[in-house]
Amino acid sequence: MEDDGSAARGVDENSGITIRPFQDRDAPLVRNLFVTVTRQLAPPGGRDAFEAYIARSLAEEIDRIPDYYSERGGGFWVACREDRLVGMFGLERASADAMELRRMYVDPSARRGGIGRSMLRFAEAHCRRLGVRCLKLSTSELQPAALELYRRAAYGLVREEVAVQVSNKTVGGGIRRYYFAKEIRAEPPPVEPPPGHRAETDQ
Repeated sequence: MEDDGSAARGVDENSGITIRPFQDRDAPLVRNLFVTVTRQLAPPGGRDAFEAYIARSLAEEIDRIPDYYSERGGGFWVACREDRLVGMFGLERASADAMELRRMYVDPSARRGGIGRSMLRFAEAHCRRLGVRCLKLSTSELQPAALELYRRAAYGLVREEVAVQVSNKTVGGGIRRYYFAKEIRAEPPPVEPPPGHRAETDQ
């Protein structure tokens, strides 16, 4: 998934980050960020379950990001500040008119600087450009900051459940998981001047 310059990217002056498509050279940094954040989330007594989840997610997804996300009609981006990777997220197709936000992580040393908000806005804008009408996502009770971010960004709670099954999306182990969704409204079309109107520069 080498960047050919044609994929969407953006710069957020407020958080001082650049968001760009994943490149092959990002793979070790993305892998390290995923492992670091996931291990920090492991509750007491949950280390073995989280290590098993990490191993499965690496094999099925993280170590094959270009193939995984292209197979699912999506993409993967990284957030950089002064050439340092400080965040990441992916989008995969959930249905004909919906995408799912995946793997939105911020480097622990760079948190509370608006990076999560910037990545979320970028993901929404990308969905809007694609004509996607709904963005879905999920997080767990172990991530209260993420829960607060999504609620403040007007994501509505669709359901919550206690995860039992293990996959590359859930650790299982009885952890409560929350599923959210938000309608992505299209940008309003530009207002056309009334018939007969002439700009001042033309008069």
